Order: sequence, then structure tokens, then C-alpha cells
Amino acid sequence: MSRSTKIVATLGPSSNDVTILEKLIVAGVNMVRLNFSHGTAQDHLDRAALVREIAKKLNRPIAIMVDLQGPKIRVGKFEKNKIELKNGAKFILDAECALGNQNTVGLDYKELPNDVESGVVLLLDDGKVKLQVDHVEGAKVFTTVLVGGTLSNNKGINRQGGGLTAPALTAKDMEDIKVAAKLHADYVAVSFPKSGADMYMARTLLKAAGSKALLIAKIERTEAIGNLEDILTASDGIMVARGDLAVEVGDAAVPALQKRMIKAARAMNKLTITATQMMESMISSPVPTRAEVSDVANAVLDGTDAVMLSAETASGSYPVETVESMARVCVEAEKSQDYKVSNAAILDGEYSRVDQTISMAALFASNHLNVKVIAALTQSGSSALWMSRVISGVPIYALTPEAETYNRLSLFRDVEPVMLSHDNTDRESLLVRAEVEMLRRGIVQIGDLIAFTFGDVVGMGGGTNCLKIVKAGEIKHR
Repeated sequence: MSRSTKIVATLGPSSNDVTILEKLIVAGVNMVRLNFSHGTAQDHLDRAALVREIAKKLNRPIAIMVDLQGPKIRVGKFEKNKIELKNGAKFILDAECALGNQNTVGLDYKELPNDVESGVVLLLDDGKVKLQVDHVEGAKVFTTVLVGGTLSNNKGINRQGGGLTAPALTAKDMEDIKVAAKLHADYVAVSFPKSGADMYMARTLLKAAGSKALLIAKIERTEAIGNLEDILTASDGIMVARGDLAVEVGDAAVPALQKRMIKAARAMNKLTITATQMMESMISSPVPTRAEVSDVANAVLDGTDAVMLSAETASGSYPVETVESMARVCVEAEKSQDYKVSNAAILDGEYSRVDQTISMAALFASNHLNVKVIAALTQSGSSALWMSRVISGVPIYALTPEAETYNRLSLFRDVEPVMLSHDNTDRESLLVRAEVEMLRRGIVQIGDLIAFTFGDVVGMGGGTNCLKIVKAGEIKHR
């Protein structure tokens, strides 16, 4: 396993072609993101089917993440598509305006007049334009331009410091959850959640739609920072969505928040994706900037499970080169990290579950016996997740008979999924088959130590209760 950190690529016009998509996966993509802010339901169903087809052809585990649009907190359209605002000018945001001009513009988010008052600062187009609210009259928000610039159709609106009441799940999102279930999404990302309640609602809707997808909370609101533990508890992972978050909390606050969020998520056995502008210049350039290389490397060193590409692969000119560059940066960053796990990190933990205790025991033993790999025979993937929360330097191969688990595991840091049917065989026969498969793939050589974790009852989810350390090539002779 040459790379521990996983890569997420957003699909779009630049990556719809079957040849390009196949090259992206070969270059190192582990999960594709379907951005439901764009395209039709059928577009996404077709893309998902294509991804599954290519993954099967290449015999690679590829996860699919549906990214829900969330509330559209945007200005409306202008008569001439855009205007120029000057510092000190007066400008009106009008929830009842049909078409904007130099003095006023409509709102997609009709509740804005109820969410602001005199003195509030509004940030438009990712903060490029800044307005201060003078007063509110009915559906009109009267403002003074603090920072002017070009304002064009449908640009986003943020309230500095947070405080907009828009719900995380819109009517569109609720319908899109049904589409996510239909295309068998492995992950669903919820945009703009403010609390754990938003995530619990999304999970309820997913289950009602018949989906077992894991839930990712996109942390992009000020309120989400204050409720981080609550959101983590209700989610399977988080996305450090640095775009909108930076607008609300200030860009200078984001690096420290990124480290805090990743650390908190790992401590709670949750997944993390670091996103937004990671290699933005490669939309139009075949090479990244030095700053982008450092940004990706720092996310890797922070312990993120995955780094994500957005427009770079969706609409950029160099999608394959971008993935190749990102993969190289991840590999080099991982080389520089001290992978020797602190024994105290394992010994001082308190575990109430047998399967989690076995997972930690495998890590402890592996770092004392110079084990080559850990082989987790798993139904649900939980044991592999727990192991992956400790950066130990020991590759974890998760052998599973479940197609859903096989794909989901492709997002876990340090974990390589392997499809291995159990066929209701006895435990010893299963271990022999697992060993033979790893020898066949060149994962281990004869004589290498393997730490197996498994359940004494084959095929029972959550039943891992055994740890067995053997030399490759010896099991079948016992």
C-alpha cells in the first residue's frame, strides 16, 4: 500500500468521459463526489453507474459520495448579469425584487430580512464584496457597501460570525436523498448543518429511503464549530469545508480550526475529509503552486483521512495531472511523519467493546513484533476504522465479503479493502484463504508476520473477538 491518505475527486464536465474517469481512478482517486448543486438526478445516476462499471473493470474499490446542495443563500439575477459596486454606495437586498440593477437585487433566500439587523455585516461572493446593514424595512435590507467590486448573478451570501437560520435540509435535499439511495451512494454529505439534530434528521430520511450510506457533516457554519462534538456524535465523519467556513469565521482562523476538527474527529473514531481550493491553480495550470503543495501536505500531517478536489477535476483543464500531483504530495508527506505509535495512546484508552479491544491489541502487538500487515476479517468495517484512527505505520488490509463495506473502506486512512467471500466456511479455512489471497497479491511474502483479527463465529457483524499472529505460509501446514 503506497499511500495512506485517500483522494476524493469531484465529477463534472472535465471528468464525464469514460477514458478520463478511468485515468483518474488509475491515478489514485479513491472516492468520487457527485455535487448535487449541479446537474439532474439522471445525470448523477448515469455517472454513478459509470463509476461502478469502471471500478469493476479495474478491480478497485471506489466509494461514491453524494454532496447535497443545502440551502441556497444567494442573491438573484441582474438585468445585465453583473454590476460594479463602489465603496460607500447604498445597495438594497430585496426579497421581492424580480431582476436586479445598480441599486438593488433579489434574493433566493427569502428569510434574509428576518435574519439580520442594523450593524450586521454580510459577505457576498466568498467575501469579495462586503455590505453593512443599515436597517430593514419589510422584505428590503438596506445596506452600505464596505468593500466594493463586481457582483454577478447568484453569488452566495454569508453573515459574518454566522446566524442565518436557513435549515440544513431543504425540500430539494429531501428528494435528492432518495436519488442517493437509488444510486447506492456509499456516503452522503450534508451541507451547512448547525447541530447534531440536522444530521439525525438526514439519517432518518436516508433510512426511510432504504439507504445505508454513511453520513458526512460539512463544517461550514460558525454555529457548527460550537456544536462540533454534537455533530460528530450524530455523524460518521466530517468534511473540513474551508470555503464558506473561512468567510464566516475569517480566513486566519481556519488552519487552527482544521487541526482541531481533525483531532476531535479521530478521537471520536470518525472520518475526516479536508476540502476547498487544495490545488485550485491546477484548474488552469499543469503544476501546483508551492503553497498548494504545503497545504495538502499539512492536511496529511494533521491526520486527515482524505483530501478533496473540487473544480480541479470537475471543470479544470488538467484533472488527471491534478490527481497525480496530489498523490505524490501525500506519499512524500507520509514519509516525513513519525509513524511510531505511542504505546500510551493505546494502553491508556478505555474500551467497552470486545471488538474494539481486539483492534487495539492488534496495533499494540504489531508495533512490538514487527508485523508486516494487519489483516482484519470484517463484515461492517468497524475494526478497520478503529485501527485506522491510530497512525501506526502498519498497513491494514480489510478483507470483507460485503460489497458496501468494500467500497466504504476505500475512504479510511491506512486501510486497503480486499474482497473475500466467506461462503459460510469454517474459521481456519477462511484464514487460509485470506493468507493465500495476500500472498497472491504480493501483500506479504513467505515468512512475513501477519496479525489477523476475526470473529470465532464466521459472518457475524461486530463479532471480532480473536487475534492471531502467524508467519505467512504456515497456516495451512498446521
